[in-house]
Amino acid sequence: MHKLRRDEGFTLIELLLAVVILGIISVPLANMIIVVLANTDNTSDRLALSHDAQISATYFGEDVASMGVRDYSTLLASGAQPFKTSVQINAPDGQGGSNCTMPVSTAVVRLLSDDWQQSGGTATVTTDIVAYYLNGTELHRIKCTGGSSTPISDIAVAHYVKPGTVSVNASGTSVSMSLTASKGHVADYPISLSG
Repeated sequence: MHKLRRDEGFTLIELLLAVVILGIISVPLANMIIVVLANTDNTSDRLALSHDAQISATYFGEDVASMGVRDYSTLLASGAQPFKTSVQINAPDGQGGSNCTMPVSTAVVRLLSDDWQQSGGTATVTTDIVAYYLNGTELHRIKCTGGSSTPISDIAVAHYVKPGTVSVNASGTSVSMSLTASKGHVADYPISLSG
């Protein structure tokens, strides 16, 4: 009996043709994947900067809205007590007799407010302090209440602050802070806080 041999499989020409077609398809596909991954990183960096702007704006606006220390030793003609200076720019800890222990020596800005404590039948006033300070490239918000120098919170409200870009302005009852955040390969992100 004679066995018939079958020619199954690929020829060399078919194999080379498949490799060439695969190369033609894979090069643009690889380029597309690289572009998508680069855009994902840029989008992620931009979202991180936007998140910093939203968090810091929320805290700063609320802190400025609640600031104000009254001078209870003086009475105006209208019967109201005037406000003392409640905003301290580039302030060392303990300025004006109010202390809130920070890990750095100087705050970018300190916002002071009255805090009434009810003990027994009498009310006493102490000073709450909210300070914003830079620790490396992070802008932190620290808060002390009830006249205590021990912070009740210390959180980073912006993580990617570009060094040397923070400035604070105070006029009348409004306070503004501007800074620039920078991360990865995306353009610098200016952040303006006001209250």
